[in-house]
Amino acid sequence: MAIKIVTDSSIQLTEAEIRDNDITVIPLTIMIDSTVYTDGETITREEFMTKMAASSALPKTSQPAIGTFLDTYSALTADGSQVLSIHMLEAISGTVNSARQAADMCTGSVTVVDCDFTDRAMAFQVLAAAKMAQAGKPLADILTRINEIRDHTTLVMGVSTLENLVKGGRLSKAAGFVSSLLNIKLILQVKDGQLTPLQKGRGMKTIHRFVDNHIEEMKKLPAAIQAIGVSYAGGLDLAQGVADKLKAAFPSVALLLRPTDPVIATHTGAGAFAITYFTD
Repeated sequence: MAIKIVTDSSIQLTEAEIRDNDITVIPLTIMIDSTVYTDGETITREEFMTKMAASSALPKTSQPAIGTFLDTYSALTADGSQVLSIHMLEAISGTVNSARQAADMCTGSVTVVDCDFTDRAMAFQVLAAAKMAQAGKPLADILTRINEIRDHTTLVMGVSTLENLVKGGRLSKAAGFVSSLLNIKLILQVKDGQLTPLQKGRGMKTIHRFVDNHIEEMKKLPAAIQAIGVSYAGGLDLAQGVADKLKAAFPSVALLLRPTDPVIATHTGAGAFAITYFTD
């Protein structure tokens, strides 16, 4: 029985990776000043950053409708195939819950997984699942493998401005006001499906020092790093500098540098970046 892989548009994949691995990506929607856009279809990631900067209010993101999931699942399972649907962590979006409800309604076989991550960290699991599915591996083996990858994945991010975190309710307005005056930069980690602050400090020195220290920690890991991602919400120069340091430290490890999805950028604001990797 064939297994088909579904995910959502918060993932960090190239067009070639989506095409070559036969991955179905269900888009989220974004509303900017009363105009609704379909992620990756009617707005690009670069266009989103420009429109967000000019918007009068924080953009609103919405998970795909249950009906969209159900239609996709029904079409993919019509030939008797199974579906493995892998989605971003529940802590930042209701997408995985919409997928679960649709899976319950579908007459075909659908397994829904909360990968506990998003962006390139989610892609590590999705790519592994897709390659194993193409090789004819059973669902149980695929689930075991993506759980292993999840447990050995790290996602850390630097946030240059707290404005969107405050607007989105992630920080109190008072804390955000004081922090903006002090030029506070925030380091966060996604771990066990939750977004957790690691450290904060004044000025960009905080960001650069964290990157340098984290790369040194990566060098000491007992297991080999298999892949690295650097994603960013605007601020390409900063992200490129981070990527260059990682390439110098791990020249033989594949690294993907790309803008992040509007869902993530909405919460982090401009100038944010993330480092993702997993070990074997």
